[in-house]
Amino acid sequence: MSQQAAKPINVNDLQDLKERMKLIAEADPNQYHNDYSLKRYLRAFKTTDDAFQAILKTNKWRDQYGVSDLANSPELHQYGDKARVLRHRDCAGRPIIYIPAKNHNSNTRDIDEMTKFIVKCLEEGCQKCFEEVTDTLCIVFDLAEFSTSCMDMQLVKNLIWLLSKHYPERLGVCLILNSPGFFSTIWPVIRQLIDDNTAQKVIFIDNETELCKYLIPDVLPTDM
Repeated sequence: MSQQAAKPINVNDLQDLKERMKLIAEADPNQYHNDYSLKRYLRAFKTTDDAFQAILKTNKWRDQYGVSDLANSPELHQYGDKARVLRHRDCAGRPIIYIPAKNHNSNTRDIDEMTKFIVKCLEEGCQKCFEEVTDTLCIVFDLAEFSTSCMDMQLVKNLIWLLSKHYPERLGVCLILNSPGFFSTIWPVIRQLIDDNTAQKVIFIDNETELCKYLIPDVLPTDM
């Protein structure tokens, strides 16, 4: 499926934001955001003031959370079966983050470490983006063998918060595969947590023909 056209950005707003960020980045190069990132924040937060404040909050969060160190964090290796950034991309060129829900147990997980693992995956996915082509991600939730013990509302809330506050406009599409019947009672609760723009990106896939509109089924792992 083709990449959805990104909302146009007011060139004056972008120039204003670039000038503000130039002063910040000159004082601290770690604060730098490229044009693609600035546009994402403007789309998400609407005004230059709000986008600027959101970027500053993200930069502070990244530093305090130790985002740059997560890729080499040994304690996160144990979560390798929870999610994976695939080598292949979807049909729009987006990196794919594959999440087999059956491997998650909400009763035994460490929420802080799992949230760090989510950030690690989001970082890896974003780094794989060819931003000139697409700067968004394809997140695939595979609900095969899904049970109520796999459902983790706090982790879902954390993911939604991360995507809205610190990875704005990074979600290109979210595919829900193999959804069991009882998930229809869970989805309305999740739907209330996300805005309409995000909800439009969530696609329930009923068969392989539908899936092929977004990605080649053979790219999905069978060893997780």
